[in-house]
Order: sequence, then C-alpha cells, then structure tokens
Amino acid sequence: MPTLLIADDHPLFREALKGAVQRVIPGVQLMEADSVEALYALAEQHPDADLVLMDLNMPGAQGFNALVHLRSLHPQLPIVVVSAREEATVMRRALDHGAFGFIPKSADSDTIGHALGTILDGERWAPAEAHNVPPTPNEEREVGQRLRELTPQQFRVLQMLGVGRLNKQIAYDLGVSEATIKAHVTAILRKLGVTNRTQAVLMAGKLAIDDDAIVLPPEED
Repeated sequence: MPTLLIADDHPLFREALKGAVQRVIPGVQLMEADSVEALYALAEQHPDADLVLMDLNMPGAQGFNALVHLRSLHPQLPIVVVSAREEATVMRRALDHGAFGFIPKSADSDTIGHALGTILDGERWAPAEAHNVPPTPNEEREVGQRLRELTPQQFRVLQMLGVGRLNKQIAYDLGVSEATIKAHVTAILRKLGVTNRTQAVLMAGKLAIDDDAIVLPPEED
C-alpha cells in the first residue's frame, strides 16, 4: 500500500488533493502536514514514503529553501511541488532544485491523476512550459548545494535569521543558550562562504520566489 505525505496549509485544498489521490490510488495511506516543520516531522516518521506533495507557500517554506533542505535530509524521497505559483520559471526552478515533478493547483482532476500516475511509475512530470524556459542560473544552484551542507538546527537558525530574529530570540525559541546560537551562526557563515548574517540571508534569499520576501537581519557581535 503506497504512502503519500501531503503538505499544504490550506485545509480545503488538502481535502481536494486527498480526494484526487484516492481516486487514482485506491487504498493509499495519506499523511498530512500544515507547515514545513510538520512536514519535516512526518518525513522523519515515514522515511520510506512513496511520495511527498508539498506547497511552496506554507509557513516556513521560504521559497525553495524547504524543498532543498528536505531533499538533503531525505534524498530517497521523491518530492512533487503542488503550487498556485504557475509561472514557467517557478516550475523550472522547482525542478532544478530537486523536485521530481510540478503540478499546478489549477490542474483538473484528470490532469492530477495522470501526473500522479506518471510520477509513481518513476517518471518526472511537469507542464510543458516548465521546459521551455532557460535553466536555473548556476549561481542559484550553487546556493542550493551550500544549503544542503547545513545541519537541521543550522537550517532552522538560518530561517529565523531570514525573518529578522535576534540571537537571543532564536535561542529562546529553540530552547538553547545564546552561545549555542552564536556557534551555529559561525558555522552557517563558514559553510555558506560569507562573513556576516546579512550576507547569509541574502544568499539564502536567492532561493526566494519573490525578492520582497527577503528580510535582512540586524547585525550582532
């Protein structure tokens, strides 16, 4: 019996997607998450799942960052992006950052069924227009490779830096000392090849979908 993980923060869409999946795969086991953190936990619990269907705009996703991080944690787990962001460049970037497929949220049930069937047979699937645009620039792909080197805790810290959090706020949220967070920040800067928090956030921001989503952090000693 195949197991699919569905991650989307809109309950109505999750229900609609579950219905489409169940029509294509009778008896499928479905697990749900409404945030990126919940998806990470699900993937830990079900590392042998057959497929992940994830939205790009969930809380904590930060563009393609969550996709890249989940791929680094579970490289064996096929991930399909299901998103309302249907620009051809967004589709192509998702594929270039490791998605096994891309299904637009506007797709009808027949298209979703065909896409899922193709993907579960081991073939990639995305709308044709995703392949009619230039590949993602090498510079952006290299950022994805560097982000894959971060530990889960370092990645969480970087995400929090990306929403403007201070070290002491991050330490409180994660239940660790401020010194521990400073050590994580130092390791993040080294792995990303940058010298300060702002540069780290700007580098991770290359995986944002929209530039205005980037929040620069305050610099600290």
